[in-house]
Amino acid sequence: MNIDPRDAVERREFLRLMGASLALGGLGACTRQPTERIYPYARFPERTIPGKPLFYATAMPFPGGAQPILVESHMGRPTKIEGNPEHPASRGATNAMVQAAILGLYDPDRSQVVKRAGRIDSWPAFLGALRHALEGLPADGSGLRILTETVLSPTLASQIWALRSQRSGIVWHQYEPINRNDATSGAKLAFGEDAVPLPRFDQAEIVLALDCDFLGSGPAQVRHSRDFTSRRRPYETPAVTTRLYAIESSFTTTGAMADHRLPLAPSRLAAAAREIASSLGLDLGPAGPGRPSPAERSWIQALVEDLKAHAGRSVIVAGELLPPAIQALAHAMNSALGNVGKTIDYIDPIEMETIDQCASLRDLVSAMDKGEVSALVILEGNPAYAAPAEFGFSDGLARVPFRAHLSLYEDETSELCDWHVPAAYFLESWSDTNAYEATTTIIQPLIAPLYEGRTAHELVSALAGRVGIPSHEIVRDYWKNSIVSNDFDTLWERALHDGWLPDTAFKPKQVQITPGFAERLQAARETRADGEMIELVLRPDPTVWDGRYANNAWLQELPKPLTKLTWGNAVLLSPSTAERLGVRAEELVEIEGAVRTLSAPVWILPGHADGCATLHLGYGRRRAGSIGSGIGFDAFRLLPAEGASRTPGVRIGPGAGSQSLACTQSHQSMEGRDLARTTTLERFLSAGGSEHAPEEALASLNPPAVQGAHAWGMVIDLSTCTACSACVVACQAENNIPVVGKEEVQRGREMHWIRIDRYFEEKGLSPDVRHQPVPCMHCENAPCELVCPVGATVHSSEGLNDMVYNRCVGTRYCEANCPYKVRRFNFYSYADLETPSLKMLRNPDVTVRSRGVMEKCTYCVQRINEVRIRAELAGRPIRDGEIVTACQQVCPASAITFGDVGDPESQASRLRNQRHGYGLLAELGTKPRTTYLTRVIHPNPLIKES
Repeated sequence: MNIDPRDAVERREFLRLMGASLALGGLGACTRQPTERIYPYARFPERTIPGKPLFYATAMPFPGGAQPILVESHMGRPTKIEGNPEHPASRGATNAMVQAAILGLYDPDRSQVVKRAGRIDSWPAFLGALRHALEGLPADGSGLRILTETVLSPTLASQIWALRSQRSGIVWHQYEPINRNDATSGAKLAFGEDAVPLPRFDQAEIVLALDCDFLGSGPAQVRHSRDFTSRRRPYETPAVTTRLYAIESSFTTTGAMADHRLPLAPSRLAAAAREIASSLGLDLGPAGPGRPSPAERSWIQALVEDLKAHAGRSVIVAGELLPPAIQALAHAMNSALGNVGKTIDYIDPIEMETIDQCASLRDLVSAMDKGEVSALVILEGNPAYAAPAEFGFSDGLARVPFRAHLSLYEDETSELCDWHVPAAYFLESWSDTNAYEATTTIIQPLIAPLYEGRTAHELVSALAGRVGIPSHEIVRDYWKNSIVSNDFDTLWERALHDGWLPDTAFKPKQVQITPGFAERLQAARETRADGEMIELVLRPDPTVWDGRYANNAWLQELPKPLTKLTWGNAVLLSPSTAERLGVRAEELVEIEGAVRTLSAPVWILPGHADGCATLHLGYGRRRAGSIGSGIGFDAFRLLPAEGASRTPGVRIGPGAGSQSLACTQSHQSMEGRDLARTTTLERFLSAGGSEHAPEEALASLNPPAVQGAHAWGMVIDLSTCTACSACVVACQAENNIPVVGKEEVQRGREMHWIRIDRYFEEKGLSPDVRHQPVPCMHCENAPCELVCPVGATVHSSEGLNDMVYNRCVGTRYCEANCPYKVRRFNFYSYADLETPSLKMLRNPDVTVRSRGVMEKCTYCVQRINEVRIRAELAGRPIRDGEIVTACQQVCPASAITFGDVGDPESQASRLRNQRHGYGLLAELGTKPRTTYLTRVIHPNPLIKES
C-alpha cells in the first residue's frame, strides 16, 4: 500500500485532534460546575458601567502610620489595591502587605457574628449586656478599662477623651507589641522631649542605617524607598549617587542594598555606635566593653571620615526597636554633623496619646489581678497572644467579670472573653487616621459590610450611651466641628476624593541636644548577656508582621527577602554560630529564656551577625484561622517585659529531631554564570561604561518574528530594586494567581509568576547580596514555542509570548525547554472556586485557570488591551508610559519600566539601550524582551573588601 506523503498528519495536528477527541469523549465524566444565576439590577447604581472599574481613595491602617491607597472596584466589588499617587506618604506605590490586604476582605475565616461564650448571639443582646455592666459601676466609671492598640485616629481619640471627661474613673490603656516606646525614650534622652525623625533620603549623599530596615519594613517604607532610590540612578544623576552603610545584626533588605555592611551582635552594635559618635567629636564619657576588632575599627574609621566629609549632606537613622541609648546617639550624631533641617526633620508624635505601652499593659494586668477591673473592653489587638509572657495577661483577664473583644477574627484574646464582636474591615468602614508624617487620611468604605462587622467608633459610642449612630456620621461630625470653613461640604467631598485632609501634616519642629546628655546616656546603658549566651534579636516578620496577617495565604506563601522561607519562621544563625552550637539547617534547637523555653528549627543565613540569633514574631498562632493556625513557633514566648528592643541572653542547645522548612531557593550561588551583574560607579563612569563584554548570541532556527505596531518590552533596574517583593503580590492580585500550600512549595511547585532570585558572594566583613526579579522574558526566539506540540504557547505580532490556556494539554515540554524557569504548571486545582466570598476577589479581566495548564507572566496583557481599546476609541496612538503593568505600578523604587522598545523615543527603549543594560542568558540566542540594568554600587575606596 502506497501512502502519499501529502496525506500524512503532522504530529502537532495529530495531538490536537486526539486531545479534542479525548476531551469530548470524557465530557460526561467531567465534574459539572454548579449552576450560577445572574440577576439584573432592579435599580442601577450611580456611575456604574459594566466592565469599567471605579477607583476610590482610602487608607489601610498600619502600625506607626496608615498606608494611603487607591482601590479598584468592579461593580461594587473591590478587587485591587494601588498606592494613592497624590498622597505625600505614598506617591502611588505600596508594599506587599498592602497588596495582600484585598484578600483579607474576602477571607471566609473572618468573624461573622456576635458571640457570647462561644455561641452565636446578636448585637442588641451585646448592647444590653454592656449597658447592664456599666450600670453596675460607680458614677465616675471606676472599674471600666479600655484597651486599644496605638490610636492614630483623631475621631476615635476624641470619643475616648469625651468618654473619660464624662466619667473620670475610666482608664484607657494602649498596647501593641511593635511600638515606639524606645524611640520615644531615645528622643527624650537627647532632646528632653519626644520627637519623631523624618529622614529625607532624597537629600542625603551618605546614609548610615543602624539596624534600621527603612527599605524593607515600617509605615514609611514606601516613601523612603522612593526617595532613596531616586538617587541611585547613575545614568541620570551620576554626581549625587547616595552611598549607603548598614550596621545590623540580622540581614535585612536595607543591608542587602548597602554599599558597605557590618554585621554585629546587638551589644557590639551599641559599642560600634559609641565608637562612631566619639570619632565625630561627641563627649560620651568612658567607653564600655565590647570594643570593635581592628578590622571593624578600620571600617568604622573610613565611615567616620566619609560622614565628616559630607556634613550636612548625610543622615544617620536608627531602628525603632533599638535601645534608647542608641536612638539618642543617632540624634546626637545628626546634630553634630549639621544634618538637622537639611537631611532630617523632626515632628511631634503622630500618636493621639503617647504613653509607655508596656508599662500601660503591666498596670492593666496588675489591676485585673487585684480585682479592680469590673469591665474590660478591648478594641482590636490580640494581647493574649502578643503580650510578654511574664505579664500573665490571660490569667488576669480571667478575673474580670465583663470582658468584650472587638476583632476581625475569633483569636486567642476572643477565646478568653465573654463577648466577641466582629470588627468591620477597613474596606467596609468609615474612619480616619494619620500617615507616618501626620497627614490625616480618610478611610471610606468601598463595600457594605459582608458580615455583622462593627467599628471601634460604634462601640465607643455605645459606651457613651449613644447607640445606633453610624461611623460615617461620627467621623464627619468630628471634622465638621474641628475645621473652621465656610463651605465644609465642599471641603469634605474634596477630602474623600483626594483621600486626605489638606494642611494636616505636622510642621518640622526645632530640637537641640540638651545639657547633660553624656550623663543621661551613661545612666541608660544596659547590662548585656555574658559571652556564653546567645543574644536574642526579636523582629516583626517581613510578611505577617506581628501575627495580624497570619491568616493571609498570599503573605504566608510570599518568600522572605533574604531566607526565601515560606509558611513559617526559623531561628536564624550565622554559619559560624551554628557550627559553634553544633546544629545544622532544619534541626530543632531548644531556646531557654528567662521565663519560658522554646523549640524551633534552625536556618543558617550567611551574613548574619555572630553570637546572636534572630527570631521573627507573628507565628505559632493557635486561633488565627484555617490558614495561619499551627504554623511556625511562637517567638512571643521569649518577649521581654520591656519589649522587643531588649536583647536578653538565651541558651541555645540541640533539640530532638528536625522540622522540614519550605524554601523557594535552595542554592545561593550563580554557579559561575553572570546573571545578576554588579559594577561600581567608578567603572560605570569610566570609558566603556561596563566591564561586561557584549554577548554574542547564537544563530536561531526560528523564522523572523512578524512585527506589529508595537514591540512591548520591560526594563528592570537592579540598582534600585530593593527586593521588597511588592511586585510578587501585586502580580498575584492582578492575575488571580492561587496559592499552593507548604507541601507543594517544598516540591518546587509555587505558582508566583515573578520570582526574586537571591545570591550571596563572599566579600570582606559581610557577603554581598544580589537580587534579581525574574518574570517571563518574552523571548523573540522563545525556546518554549518550538517544543509545544499543540501550539499553546505562541508569539504575538507585538512580541508577547502568549499562553492559550484552552489549548494546553500539560506536556510541560515548554517548562523543560525554558532556560529561565519562569513557567508554572498547576498540578492540582489550586484555585478555590467554591468559597462564595473568594469568588468576589478575582479580577474579572483575567481568566481563572483550572488544573493542568501552564501559567506565566503575560506582561499584564489585559492592561495592554484595555489601553489599546481606549486609545482606538479616542482615535489616537498609545502614549508612552500609558500602559503600566501591575508590578511596575506597585514598585516603590520605580525599578520597573514598561513600554514600546521599538519606539526609540520611549523611556523603555532609552533605558534598554543604556550601556550597562543586558539580557539574561542572552548568549543563548533567545533575544529576551526583558532587559536588566547592571546594579551600580558606590563603595568607599578607603574600605578594602576582597
